[in-house]
Amino acid sequence: MGRNDKGRKGDAPPVAAKRVAAAKAETPEVDRQPLPTDRTSLLPLHQAARRQRDAAPLLSRERAEATFEVERIEVQIARVERAMDPPLV
Repeated sequence: MGRNDKGRKGDAPPVAAKRVAAAKAETPEVDRQPLPTDRTSLLPLHQAARRQRDAAPLLSRERAEATFEVERIEVQIARVERAMDPPLV
């Protein structure tokens, strides 16, 4: 092994891994309602979530939470569209 090997057993985890673990420990669990399974119901939810995100102050927790909600809805829309016959994607 060379003197610059970093993959030795017994090494402490990287600092970034510690930060991520600490951030996860500080994040409260949020009960989210299940999303609808039809596209027509998801689109108004997506629009409302985008408006909530855009109204929140930049770099705020509210904006981050609204961004995650937009993302969650977009993933559900993609699932529904892929399941269509024929798929929209």
